[in-house]
Amino acid sequence: MNYEKTLELVREHVLSLFKTRADDRLTYHNAAHTQSVVSYAIQIADHYQLNDDDFFAVCAAAWFHDSGYMLDLHNHEDKSIEIAREFFSDHHIKAAVLDRIIACIEATKIPQNPKGLLENILCDADLFHLGTDDFTGKSKQLRQEVEALHNTRIDRAEWRQRNIDLLEGHRYHTDYCRLLLHDRLQENLNKLRNKQQKTASKEQRPVPETQDTPPGFEPAQAEIVNIVNNAPHLKVKKDKKRSKGVETMLRITASNQQRLSNMADSKAHIMISVNSIIISLLLSLLLRKIDEHPNQLIPAIILLGINLVTIVFAILATRPNVTQGTFTGEEVKNRKVNLMFFGNFFKMPFDDYEAGMNDMMNDNNFLYGSMVKDMYSQGVVLGRKYHLLRMSYNVFMYGLVISVVAFVISTLAV
Repeated sequence: MNYEKTLELVREHVLSLFKTRADDRLTYHNAAHTQSVVSYAIQIADHYQLNDDDFFAVCAAAWFHDSGYMLDLHNHEDKSIEIAREFFSDHHIKAAVLDRIIACIEATKIPQNPKGLLENILCDADLFHLGTDDFTGKSKQLRQEVEALHNTRIDRAEWRQRNIDLLEGHRYHTDYCRLLLHDRLQENLNKLRNKQQKTASKEQRPVPETQDTPPGFEPAQAEIVNIVNNAPHLKVKKDKKRSKGVETMLRITASNQQRLSNMADSKAHIMISVNSIIISLLLSLLLRKIDEHPNQLIPAIILLGINLVTIVFAILATRPNVTQGTFTGEEVKNRKVNLMFFGNFFKMPFDDYEAGMNDMMNDNNFLYGSMVKDMYSQGVVLGRKYHLLRMSYNVFMYGLVISVVAFVISTLAV
């Protein structure tokens, strides 16, 4: 099945529904929201490198998950499922894939209750904005929608409290979103709490008498800008925000590299296992009776050689490197050592290691520099791993073809 073409048809169908059944009251649950959820779902799904079936299921569910708002404002998830079933009845997809689509849509019901990676991805995509700069704008749109649908007016303080409760109780389901969005979600929550506290203090503070501004008292714009730019508390806030962004980036990169390393080890294990089985079968079955089939000797030797080379490359990809395991005080002083990699300290006395770590923790540049060095070193190791893995897979793929051809030729030559 051409999933790419089918997804395009899904997109056209859902956007057509939003256009033909447009409701001006839906300032939040509209086509723009659906498109953003789809883009977030694709972003998260790409991170987990889903197979074609799962990727299609998540994206299709993202397109359909709020389409039911066009038919029923109260049971929109059920209506969304009906719309999806009706659409796919004319497009032959696997029953298992359709079940995953339905399950993903059902999981978005509040309170969310996802089960499995695909449902986690869609649930996180649906509330992705809680941990972004778009939170405030989206919250205003949702408030306008609720007021329009219920023909009522929601007090600002009450709405703020609702948002605080939502953010306090929300936890992202995927590791990717927890690493990427947690800090920004906390910032959004802290802003709401600060506004709530300021509002409460204003209500308790006596209103001062108004005083006329003395004539001619107009502060220069340049002075105001200068004061703001040089305010120490504002600089701390900017630095803190930048620091959180850097830490988030480092965590995500480290997580990605660890995941890729695990994938490489898994692929190497597959190569070693498969070729070991082939070698054991050749030795136990064919070569023991080679006198009965002498024409198969050369193809068997070719296949054995290919299996052996494949295993060697796979083992090289996972074989650990032994490092020196020590560092000097001079290296710490010059910021030339990475204390985050065990290979640089596993032979060191604890007191020397603790002193180096304390030095690093008290110097942000040293700390971030060590993290960057660690990521770079992991990247170099990953590059070597995947290069050797590619060699292993290439030898196995082309060698298997050559071996099969050799067996066929030797059989027909009899």
